[in-house]
Amino acid sequence: MKLLVVLSLVAVACNASIVRQQRRFPDDFLFGTATASYQIEGAWDEDGKGENIWDYMVHNTPEVIRDLSNGDIAADSYHNYKRDVEMMRELGLDAYRFSLSWARILPTGMANEVNPAGIAFYNNYIDEMLKYNITPLITLYHWDLPQKLQELGGFANPLISDWFEDYARVVFENFGDRVKMFITFNEPREICFEGYGSATKAPILNATAMGAYLCAKNLVTAHAKAYYLYDREFRPVQGGQCGITISVNWFGPATPTPEDEMAAELRRQGEWGIYAHPIFSAEGGFPKELSDKIAEKSAQQGYPWSRLPEFTEEEKAFVRGTSDLIGVNHYTAFLVSATERKGPYPVPSLLDDVDTGSWADDSWLKSASAWLTLAPNSIHTALTHLNNLYNKPVFYITENGWSTDESRENSLIDDDRIQYYRASMESLLNCLDDGINLKGYMAWSLMDNFEWMEGYIERFGLYEVDFSDPARTRTPRKAAFVYKHIIKHRVVDYEYEPETMVMTIDEGH
Repeated sequence: MKLLVVLSLVAVACNASIVRQQRRFPDDFLFGTATASYQIEGAWDEDGKGENIWDYMVHNTPEVIRDLSNGDIAADSYHNYKRDVEMMRELGLDAYRFSLSWARILPTGMANEVNPAGIAFYNNYIDEMLKYNITPLITLYHWDLPQKLQELGGFANPLISDWFEDYARVVFENFGDRVKMFITFNEPREICFEGYGSATKAPILNATAMGAYLCAKNLVTAHAKAYYLYDREFRPVQGGQCGITISVNWFGPATPTPEDEMAAELRRQGEWGIYAHPIFSAEGGFPKELSDKIAEKSAQQGYPWSRLPEFTEEEKAFVRGTSDLIGVNHYTAFLVSATERKGPYPVPSLLDDVDTGSWADDSWLKSASAWLTLAPNSIHTALTHLNNLYNKPVFYITENGWSTDESRENSLIDDDRIQYYRASMESLLNCLDDGINLKGYMAWSLMDNFEWMEGYIERFGLYEVDFSDPARTRTPRKAAFVYKHIIKHRVVDYEYEPETMVMTIDEGH
């Protein structure tokens, strides 16, 4: 009898392994990587590029960067873009998501002065990708606002929607004949909450009372204007898509109590619902529970009006439905409590308005980033929630990745990153099995880069970059070979181990 039980268990284990390995990504599922202009390009003041808010911040307040570094050279992709495309070919990528530097194209931010060298650089980059059948996905804005526009208020100024529309027109006119997917903004939360409502991203305004809220309304309006511009004037000829990318880390209740359930909901609304709801919900506008909470807190604090500038019915209608897809940047998950591990928070602020505590489970694998752990099946959890909330939209995972420390010994062997990516792949497959309309996945990141306030300490790259080498030599990590194998075979093979650490380009790439 004991032998039969053992044999049964072995059979079950074998069958589970077979099932896991037989799950396959569709042939048309888009695998790629993602980067951002300020983090990789360098050439901060070359060929007519204007100053952006990160240039200004790192040069005037260098102490805000953990290792006192900057993105003046970064990975020097401005001069190494052909090597970047060669790496895409080595990996066998279907697509590459990258952002444009607004200040490289429009040095003052205004469309009256277009920089031909900036246009030429991106044309060369795009054409080099297309030469090898790599689909370029363009993000118009990934946090690097021209400094001249910041001096006029940036995203706190309602005119930003007009300036962004003008910039979008230049982008669509110059690149839309070859680029068929545009993302207007990358991660509004990081732009608005971290840049305006706190001091953890440029322009470090720390206007806690209203900064994030003014930015949120103006940003989603700017997105809508760019969407209508594309839809009206460019889609009929170019035939592409236009969307937005939201950072959607999962926030679930720490306990199954109604109080923690409500706390988790409020936290989700404050983290990403405030940006997604106006665009993707059936009713439009800001999420009701969050809106009510901010109005209540504002009244208690003596404000004669809510610190959250509400949409009129006309404005709701204008913004609602202005996206062909949801780009989701997902990295991790948190447990949320109505009572535990809260604050202290600035008063007034979004954090105080939401008034919750959050943390990662101690058992989850930890990365080099304090905020990033491997939370089980969190992509599937997040996308299932969004799928139900926003009536089954088209999804792309536009970022997902893992950090290691720059001081790690034998930095090319990144088994923890491999564990993370394989777990992500399983979660993606769970989404596909459930019928979620998920079309692609962009790993963050193709290469090590300037990791914002962490400088060069935290490394997210599939390729290691030697920042001490003027040539910025790129070398594949072990995870690059594993990701390449997944892309090529469309399955997650847990037995696969690279036989060599020498990367080559397969035939056809």
